[in-house]
Amino acid sequence: MSDRIERPSDAPYDRFLVTGSSGLVGTALTSLLSSTGPSVSRLVRGRSELSPAPGETEPSWDPAEGLLDPESVSGYDVVVHLAGANIAAGRWTAERKRKIRDSRVDGTGLLARALASAPSPPRVLVCASAIGYYGDRGDMLLDEGTAAGSGFLADVGRAWEEAARPAAEAGIRVVNLRIGIVLTPSGGALQRMLVPFRMGMGGPLGDGRQYWSWITLRDLLGTILHVAATEELVGPVNAVAPAAVRNAEFSAVLGRVLRRPAFVRAPAFAIRLLLGEMGQELLLASARVQPARLVASGYPYRDPDLEEALRHLLRDGRMVRS
Repeated sequence: MSDRIERPSDAPYDRFLVTGSSGLVGTALTSLLSSTGPSVSRLVRGRSELSPAPGETEPSWDPAEGLLDPESVSGYDVVVHLAGANIAAGRWTAERKRKIRDSRVDGTGLLARALASAPSPPRVLVCASAIGYYGDRGDMLLDEGTAAGSGFLADVGRAWEEAARPAAEAGIRVVNLRIGIVLTPSGGALQRMLVPFRMGMGGPLGDGRQYWSWITLRDLLGTILHVAATEELVGPVNAVAPAAVRNAEFSAVLGRVLRRPAFVRAPAFAIRLLLGEMGQELLLASARVQPARLVASGYPYRDPDLEEALRHLLRDGRMVRS
């Protein structure tokens, strides 16, 4: 199968606006869109003016100050909202948790209100969310109809999705994309795991029984294009591969692909001691998430199987960026 991700041939959109374009997913998405035809602009931070300067086409905003001109986000067909502070950038202090929450909830609310007021609003707002919405649920099968769980990430997830309501109330189709663990050697969880696993020092986290719901970066990009083009998809959509795996199985598969032993277990108490609440919610919590709505809508997965996905990403020992 080709690595190339194609925009659906009947896609009813030509102009994209992307927030969070400097992040792992946003960088890949803007690159993909630039190479496949649609016009793509970034909603960027850091400029003093809130409308494009002469000769520029990209609008700017200041989420921290609540500044975004509705005129500057008018005329786009699809807005993909990926902005938010990195949840794995450091131990969760009170200040770090505030930044994680505010960057998602306040930014989403600001964008949703601006889009609702725009003279020419988009057809669809694809708004990132996360499977942290479900909390730690053990072996329970979770789909889009499952209620939110408990914990910091679940609380953030509820507020994050609720913040997009002004756009939905204005008649914009809103998709809340509950994203799982994104696999790419370019960043995120897999990149961090590669060093210890290549050294033969990798292995399960805690008892290894927690479910990890994952998706490759190229399938996440494909999912974003798919939900944007699929009119019947509204509300929550789980962006994960069809089969979640236990952490112990993930570790064993990664070790096998790398041809390294994967038996060095990291005790749960050590993870909690080192990383605190972040370690519990990101590494030890279990979320067995099913992509029920994505499968029902006919999304054609490129990487439904974990071992084949990892072999593609890491084939011949090389770090394949897709």
